[in-house]
Amino acid sequence: MKKEINIAIFGSGNGSNAQRISEYFANKEGIKIATFVVNKKDAYMIERAKNLGIPYRVFDRNDFYNTNNVADYLKEMDIDIIVLAGFLWLVPENLLQAFPHRFINIHPALLPLYGGKGMYGMNVHQAVIDNKELESGITIHFVDEKYDEGTTIFQAKCNITPDDTAETLAQKIHLLEYEHFPVIIEQVIYTQQHNNKEK
Repeated sequence: MKKEINIAIFGSGNGSNAQRISEYFANKEGIKIATFVVNKKDAYMIERAKNLGIPYRVFDRNDFYNTNNVADYLKEMDIDIIVLAGFLWLVPENLLQAFPHRFINIHPALLPLYGGKGMYGMNVHQAVIDNKELESGITIHFVDEKYDEGTTIFQAKCNITPDDTAETLAQKIHLLEYEHFPVIIEQVIYTQQHNNKEK
């Protein structure tokens, strides 16, 4: 039986969640952040990978949608779980089939509210504020072939005050992400290991 679970983290930008997850698992036996996969060659996430000593690979849109290069790379790196942390592209069918129930995403709202194409980052927070919602939060879910429609794994909420702006809400959401995302990833891994043992 395989001793170490390898995680790949996909991202498109700053990579703060990728760093938080990497630090969380740094001293966890049996789970390793094996690589960062980035779709923008100027993403700050690449600097974080270098600072953390984590291998990284940059893919462009053609690689991602018209070839098997990404799937081949993940297999070469012996990846078990793929975490989307601020990754903005829809995952293509060939990757989902190669790694079924292995993609986990985090969304900065309480799905099914404020999900779908174009609903990411500040777009989400501004829409929540504009609609005068009383609460928002995060949704961690499995990924399928549509934006933000995969099975929900976990949600956490925060209150919104009349003084909140999209910026202050974003800060509240980031705190929830940092607190819960690594823990839920770990729980998913242990659940899958347990289920595999029972098969």
